[in-house]
Amino acid sequence: MPTDIQAPSIAYLPLLPMLLVFGAATLGVLVEGFVPAAHRRVTQVAVAVVGLAAALGQVIYLANENTSRLVVESAVVIDGPTLFLQGTLCVLGIGSILLLSETRLDASGGHVVSQAANLPGSREDLALAESTRVQTEVYPLAMFALGGMLLFPASNNLLLMFVALEVLSLPLYLMAGLARRRRLLSQEAALKYFLLGAFASAFFLYGVALLYGYAGSVDLGDIFTATSQTGKSDSLLFLGIAMLGVGLLFKVGAVPFQAWTPDVYQGSPTPVTALMAACTKVAAFGALMRVFYVAFGTAKWDWRPMMWAVAILTMVVGAVLAVTQTDVKRMLAYSSVAHTGFILVGVIALNRQGLSGTLFYLLTYGLTTLASFAIVSLVRDSSGEATHLAQWAGLGKRSPLVAGSFAFLLFALAGIPLTSGFMAKFAVFRAASQGGATALVVVGVIASAVTAFFYARVVVLMFFQEPSVDGPTVAVPSAYTAVTIALGIAFTAVLGVVPQPVLDLADKAGFFLR
Repeated sequence: MPTDIQAPSIAYLPLLPMLLVFGAATLGVLVEGFVPAAHRRVTQVAVAVVGLAAALGQVIYLANENTSRLVVESAVVIDGPTLFLQGTLCVLGIGSILLLSETRLDASGGHVVSQAANLPGSREDLALAESTRVQTEVYPLAMFALGGMLLFPASNNLLLMFVALEVLSLPLYLMAGLARRRRLLSQEAALKYFLLGAFASAFFLYGVALLYGYAGSVDLGDIFTATSQTGKSDSLLFLGIAMLGVGLLFKVGAVPFQAWTPDVYQGSPTPVTALMAACTKVAAFGALMRVFYVAFGTAKWDWRPMMWAVAILTMVVGAVLAVTQTDVKRMLAYSSVAHTGFILVGVIALNRQGLSGTLFYLLTYGLTTLASFAIVSLVRDSSGEATHLAQWAGLGKRSPLVAGSFAFLLFALAGIPLTSGFMAKFAVFRAASQGGATALVVVGVIASAVTAFFYARVVVLMFFQEPSVDGPTVAVPSAYTAVTIALGIAFTAVLGVVPQPVLDLADKAGFFLR
């Protein structure tokens, strides 16, 4: 006789932040079909910002309730790290949407081309580059990506995590190819990101299959239980950890899976680069920590040496290659790789201080990076953004405010005291030292000194060299970009002087529910 299938019991309130963002993304698709073109951009920006603000408010409400729980048949976990990361993503997402909505910097109407499928260099493509048509489909794409990012670190099930990975990745593959200027470079970035991302996703999915064969389940808690038992063959476990690690380390941009980072950061529209650099790293590190802390907690002595090697390579390669760059966006890309290594130092600490320090680092790095790329979008010449370092010579004399703001953000990325970057590095290095990874801290300090060199080189270039006669100009942004830059600088300064309230929040959130 047939048995009755019970419908799963779903608690919607803990899922509300993600539902609000996905709902705003879906509403954005409807806006494209029903709102007149003249009002479409303003409507899309309002829908996206209100959706993210509402999600942030719900995250704060859930955090105040202080109830950690597993929902959707234990596939989604709502705990301290989930809520901290989701709040961080909502804040960074609002800034990213504001940058995407900027239309004043380019006389043609924004960073994004209105029809990306045209052949680069063709007559139609050149005409579109000067057209004032605005691409508004980018807003629901960004919201779907942000929705996937909210779900990614909250996934307690590897199959759901894979779905979240694809939901956040596919819109980014498309958005990388939408730059209004330098169309060939943008399409190359999109193709590289898509091919390498698909390859990494295949590794992730193969790792899921191997771990299912090992544990008989894809729930992280069940995998943890299986690793605690004796008498099991560890071959599937080790191969599964390696395959899963490839997919996650690709998303965070760790060596040796960082090859996509400079090309994609350089070729993408700068607001899309800011979204990837800030938000994707937050979501990917959240998922990586959940997998390795929850599912592989008892196997930490097996995967920790691998992470040591990855962290050292990432810090060294990111710092050294950043010194050789002549493009500002590529320099910030390799800077992002180096910072990935610094964050991995906190992950490897394997203690509560390491988790809370990593959460704090992700917040401060995201805010600083978002403001940095916003400033990069202001320096322009006749062909669009002027990103070659030689073009930034003497910028301090052309625009002291912009150059000074960028110098302050670079100091924060370098970890200079009285900036949020210093407090973030101090937090993860102290945690790693307490966790027995003192040698890793030494490598991190040396790599930080190398990164300080190339940041200082840009500052010297801006303030101690004469500007060229035909050098670029600094465009006056709209309120959208100005607010993003101002808030990024303000938080970078405040968290460098008074970091304790946010550190306390991160420490309160520093416990994964299994």
